[in-house]
Amino acid sequence: MEITKYPRHLAIIMDGNGRWAKKQGLMRGFGHEKGVQTVREVVEYCVAHEIPYLTLYAFSTENWNRPALEVKALMELLVKFLKKEADALHKNNVRLKAIGNLDRFPAKAKDALLKTIDRLKDNTGTTLTLALSYGAREELLTAVKQLSAAVKEGELTTDAIDETVMQRYLYTFDLPDVDLLIRTSGEYRISNFLLWQIAYAELYFTEVLWPEFTKAHLEEALLSYQNRERRFGKISEQLK
Repeated sequence: MEITKYPRHLAIIMDGNGRWAKKQGLMRGFGHEKGVQTVREVVEYCVAHEIPYLTLYAFSTENWNRPALEVKALMELLVKFLKKEADALHKNNVRLKAIGNLDRFPAKAKDALLKTIDRLKDNTGTTLTLALSYGAREELLTAVKQLSAAVKEGELTTDAIDETVMQRYLYTFDLPDVDLLIRTSGEYRISNFLLWQIAYAELYFTEVLWPEFTKAHLEEALLSYQNRERRFGKISEQLK
């Protein structure tokens, strides 16, 4: 079946790098490196099929609790990815964003990230958003604190706060809501990812580990999305 309807905003929880490495008898770091190849292929697919927004869950607030050596390796891998992929992203007209608490990042990784974001800021193709040191609960708490401060300063009234106003205080203030959320590796959890933004997203779970996730697997997810009826609270007859 041909794919004729693509999501405007695709989000992916990239899971299974460590388990893939263990299956191969390798250290977890090799799984993360192999996972970067999958990232490249998914980004290229989104560019080729003009999917406007792609958000990848790359490092959660909870991931800081992993062994220090693994965290260090992940930070180094991020720097390596940015340096290696920046030219290709620019050539493909990709704009780069990052959401999350970047203040926790090592200076080298944060500097490389911000420099790459600045270099690609004027591109007009697919927007690639990396969720780094990201947690949805932290995002919502931050938004509530900022809203409270705005009310305290007289910039807002409580009656003026609605969903549109709330959206302006989220990390994703300039992104549309997620249409399709994919999670790999057979886990059936959201894991504190984009809780506000996926309110009406279609969810797709696959047993495939992220390093083994191919174009064919992505298209299976997209076909599943295409065949679903998104009613947003209405009934089928109202959509016709």
